[in-house]
Amino acid sequence: MESQELPYVLIDCIGGKHGVYEDHIEFLEKHFHLISMKEYLENKKSLSEKIRAIYIWYHKPVINEELLQSLPNLKIVASSGVGIDHLDLRLLSSYGVKVANTPFAVSTDTADFGMALMLASSRRLVEGYQMAVSPDTEYFPADWLGAEVSGATLGIVGMGTIGYKVAQRAKAFEMKILYHNRNQRNKEDESAVGAVYCKKIDDLLQQSDFVLLAVTLTPQTHKLIGKKELELMKPTATLINISRGLVVDQDALVEALQKKIIKAAALDVTYPEPLPRDHPLLKLKNIIITPHIGSATKKTRRLMMENMTESIKAGLTGLPIPNEVLL
Repeated sequence: MESQELPYVLIDCIGGKHGVYEDHIEFLEKHFHLISMKEYLENKKSLSEKIRAIYIWYHKPVINEELLQSLPNLKIVASSGVGIDHLDLRLLSSYGVKVANTPFAVSTDTADFGMALMLASSRRLVEGYQMAVSPDTEYFPADWLGAEVSGATLGIVGMGTIGYKVAQRAKAFEMKILYHNRNQRNKEDESAVGAVYCKKIDDLLQQSDFVLLAVTLTPQTHKLIGKKELELMKPTATLINISRGLVVDQDALVEALQKKIIKAAALDVTYPEPLPRDHPLLKLKNIIITPHIGSATKKTRRLMMENMTESIKAGLTGLPIPNEVLL
């Protein structure tokens, strides 16, 4: 098939900080005629009616009403990852544009990373590394201790695909598993991992040694964990966030960590990303912060790209769209 017969798909750019990975381009160009945002803006008149899909990688390109108005034949937007808080779904729907994401592609790696943060925080891995390599270290103190993960109580807030996979891993650590979710999972799912449903999040917070956040960011989950919720947690508890930074009130978290209201936090997400270099969270010792890398493995990122390709092709041919996001 000649390249000009392929559907025109808008991307932000290739390579660089936020561009489509260069080693994905060969695959993508077998299916699409890729148009960068720069190329589009320079040739709007000739390209606006040709573009039928937008491929969003690292939240780029940004979609607003001005862009939608300029693309009369746009049918589908495919976005990498599971979060869709960067998209205005109602606006897209009003233009008849369908949306797809890649929730299942990222779930395994993100669940693995949630466990990694729990283990690293509980066993003080970062502090231990710093001690081991410091030129000032003359001995390793015998009373330098961490906390047990095996047998501890894990509270999972958000028992979707990622949350459930965390529970599967936690079961292997013989953890007691509590969960809070909009809807209770079926009894078969619960018994498979030994999970106990907490209808009220407060009950989960009060009982858990580790609280792991795996919810989607919505108006209902914005600052879900604030001053009140942190004060309900045990003073020996650790907060782990693998969802979105805005699910946690960061000012309240700073205070809770400074005043030892909770023991520690481990965050793969913050708001903004990265944090300003003078942010108080960066000055605390009882926190681990990673650069939003829950799904950052080569295999998973390629699977995300392949899933997005499949969704765009389906959306342009009138077939059911895998991982379609519905209002």
